[in-house]
Amino acid sequence: MLNATPASTSAGTGVGVERAYLLLRTVFIVAPILFGLDKFFDLLVDWTIYLAPWIDSLLPGTAQQAMYAVGVVEIVAGIVVAIAPKWGSLLVAAWLFGIIVNLVSMGQFLDVALRDFGLFVGALALAALAWDRPSVRRAD
Repeated sequence: MLNATPASTSAGTGVGVERAYLLLRTVFIVAPILFGLDKFFDLLVDWTIYLAPWIDSLLPGTAQQAMYAVGVVEIVAGIVVAIAPKWGSLLVAAWLFGIIVNLVSMGQFLDVALRDFGLFVGALALAALAWDRPSVRRAD
């Protein structure tokens, strides 16, 4: 009978899980903060093109002002992942889900929506790892 779990994986599972956790946590700290900061500078792209007209019509102010608010939310989300990854990862996942709905509702930028779906799944993976991770108390 075949063993479903190879012996070689059981010895390094904790190390692999910890590496995956640290990689995902790092990405979901850095990326939201950088993308959030770029909402103020538009170095990567004119972010207003990604705002669905129906959402823009619901919000007060201009599309650019909406992007400033989006930038603040993204920066805060990255900081929350750094401080409280259990909750921050869920915040990022919820935010990404909202972005996906926005993009799909436009019927445009579906490639970006698909990329964001991958990030959404990654944020959920970080949440699963963070919630499953034993609390570590540091000696001060």
